Order: sequence, then C-alpha cells, then structure tokens
Amino acid sequence: MYTCGITPYDATHIGHAFTFISYDVLQRRLIDRGHTVKCVRNVTDVDDPLFAKARELGVHYLDLAAGEEARFNADMKALNALDVYSTPRASSAIADIRGFIGMVIEKGFAYQAGQSVYFDVTKFGTFGNVSNYDKATMLNLAAERGGQIEDPHKRNPLDFVLWQPSLADEPSWDTIWGPGRPGWHIECSALALRELGSTIDLHGGGSDLIFPHHECERAQSEAATGDLFVKHWMHVAMVFMNGAKMSKSLGNLEFVDRLRSQHDPRAIRLALIANQYRREWEWTPSAMPQANDRLQLWLSAKSGDGMAGLDEVRQALDDDLDTPAAIAVLDAAAKSGHSVTAAASLLGVLV
Repeated sequence: MYTCGITPYDATHIGHAFTFISYDVLQRRLIDRGHTVKCVRNVTDVDDPLFAKARELGVHYLDLAAGEEARFNADMKALNALDVYSTPRASSAIADIRGFIGMVIEKGFAYQAGQSVYFDVTKFGTFGNVSNYDKATMLNLAAERGGQIEDPHKRNPLDFVLWQPSLADEPSWDTIWGPGRPGWHIECSALALRELGSTIDLHGGGSDLIFPHHECERAQSEAATGDLFVKHWMHVAMVFMNGAKMSKSLGNLEFVDRLRSQHDPRAIRLALIANQYRREWEWTPSAMPQANDRLQLWLSAKSGDGMAGLDEVRQALDDDLDTPAAIAVLDAAAKSGHSVTAAASLLGVLV
C-alpha cells in the first residue's frame, strides 16, 4: 500500500486525519485477515507550499518540515494509528528521482525545454484513465492545482513538470538537465518504486489527488517501468466545514492537536470513522459530543467476553470499509450491556 502523506507546513486538520485513519482501519482489517501489510506514507518536504510558508516565517524549509512532521506524528500516535512500514521524505529521494526521470526520457515519454523536463501526455495513450475526466475538466483542475497550464515551454497544456529550475531561496540539485528540483508528482513514483517495487496492490490518498497527482503519477510510472503501476486505487472523500471543503486557503479548519487538548483522542477517532471513507461529509459542532457519548457507552458495557459484534464488524469492513455500519453494530451490543472490546480494537478504539 502507498498513501500520499503530508506536505509538512501546517498542523493536521480533520480532513487529513480522516484520510489516514481510514487507511489505518483498512490496514487493521487486512492484518486481521492474515495479510502482511507494507504501507508507505511519504512526506513531501520539497514542494511549493512548504517553501512559501518557510519564506513567510523566515525559517529554513527543513526546520519547518521537521517540526510539522513531529506534530503530525504526535497526532497519529494519539489517534492510535498503526506504525506504517516507512515514511520516506522527498528530500531523501533526489538520486532516485534523477534516475527515474532518466528512465522516462529514455523511453521517449519526456522532453527538455526551458531548463525544465516535462512529461509528454500525448505519448501516453491512456492518460486520463485514473480520473476518467474529460480534457476540459483536466485543464480546469490542473489550473487550480498548480499545473501551470500557461507555461510557454510546454508542448501541451496538460504536460507536467518532472524537473524544474529552483528559485533563489529554494533548494537546488545538479542534474544533466541543469540545476533545480523535482516537480510535485515525480517523488511518489520514485519512492513507490524504491520502497515497494514497480506494481502496488493498493494506492490512494484524498480524492483531491485523483487529478492531477495520481493521474500523472500513474502515467510516468508505467512509462518508466512498462509495468502496471496500481492494482487498486482507493480515494478518501473530502471533509467539509461551513459548507465548503476544509482547506488552508479558506481557513475553515478544525485541527487535531486542538481537539486533543479538549477531548479523549479515542472520541476523535470515533468522530472520524462514523463516516464511510467514500462519502463526503460535514464536520459540525455536534461531532465531538456525539463521539464522546458513544465512547462512554462502549466503555460502560461490561458483560460477556468482549467478542460481541466482532464477526458483524468484520463483515461491515469487508463491504467497502463500511465503518458506520460497524459502529452501529457495536452501539447495539453496548446498549445491551455486552462488552465490545475486541471489535472496537479492530476499529482502532481501545475500550
């Protein structure tokens, strides 16, 4: 499994946590079924938002990244997320990225122009098959999400950067194409290949990464290796607040570390998994009171051997990770006084 991780320039908000805790529940069920799971979750410590925030604060980008990564790790530990197999940083993979770009160029899928290296989407016949978006939608999303569709050096506005020149205050590495730094998408391809091989069983992240990130990642990966990149894609829906998607640009955020100062982290986890990963939902002021009440209900249930609802929870999770259905099973068992220790643990909640 490979899940796109954080760009560490700010605290973890509920939208981030929903993605990673959804993946955590999936890992727990796969392990429960007897699988060995290797989940890689990268850290994007070479990227425009991080550089911009470091510039704003007047600090070194790696110092900012280290502090925010530590805060994220503390949030995940508090929410009882399993340790993942590895958490490689983009900055650790520059040699891998250079080699990967060389593979793409050698296969005829990339070109150099204006001190940058671009992927030529016209050479990859199934570009668009991850998202199934039409060209107009792809152009709109690329424009919104840093795709620089007006770049005059591109042959096609949907072509994307593999390597680019750095600004004066940004990190720079030497290459045969000139000094610079990697584009956004290339790090995940290089890290996935390095950590897990050319084909991944399951890959995903937030649904906002479907395009351009995962579309471009798949194209360059299969262009480089000639192998199927991902067997199964899993995208976690967006979380809304005040009627709009949680985003740093809008400021409509609820942060995990603030909630942790006021609530039992087990209740925060319950507030998240009360929602099925595929469906968008709204964070409201009632979320934590409801989750706190649920936690107290589960804690108060004492009779039996703690196995109540376990088989039904497994069935719910096997039905497209239906965590709300799993929670409903445990609510019913706990209301009858039956201990739900084992099934709650499968959901990552220790009672």
